[in-house]
Amino acid sequence: MKILFQGDSITETGRDKSDPTNLGIGYPKYAAERIAAHYPDIDFTFYNLGISGNMTESLRDRWQTDCIDYDPDFVSILVGVNDTWHGDYVKSWIPNEHYEACYRHCLDEIKNKTHAKILILEQFLVPPCLLLSHARPDFDAKKQITRKLAREYADAFIPLDGIFAAHSLQVDPVFWAKDGIHPTETGAQLIADLYVDAFERIFPRLTNC
Repeated sequence: MKILFQGDSITETGRDKSDPTNLGIGYPKYAAERIAAHYPDIDFTFYNLGISGNMTESLRDRWQTDCIDYDPDFVSILVGVNDTWHGDYVKSWIPNEHYEACYRHCLDEIKNKTHAKILILEQFLVPPCLLLSHARPDFDAKKQITRKLAREYADAFIPLDGIFAAHSLQVDPVFWAKDGIHPTETGAQLIADLYVDAFERIFPRLTNC
């Protein structure tokens, strides 16, 4: 069974880009370890093709070679924060319509060209992220688009922005992400736990493929 992790730096996490099966040191690594342990009789191949700095447009432009050609059984996508962050760099927000069109293209391609199940992970900002104060309106608008697309396409959805907000009431937010965007090891472990829960809901009676 082929599982593909896709996204930006939160997914890339220092992986060796010359080896697509190198999972880096973030949530893909922990999720893969947990899934393999939960299903010891299944032959899994895990791929991490997250690329730091990617926006939805970046995924769209490499989607054929970095998703469809792999013919995955399961695809997870965590993207979106850079669509706000990069707009903030130039003080010109990326149009929400463009964000949606690029994301929708990727999802349509999965649906039309593969048999893969889809897990969408919501983009998130954790205090004290510097983007929170002035960029939240743009971020929230794009987050709502992600949720809309999840309702249309996803087999499972993880609302990470809300989950991290709730968990940040219990402990200092920097426990989860020191810069508000890139998870700490503990934050990555939390995402991995949620990932595995979603995977098990999609495949409750998984048998050898």
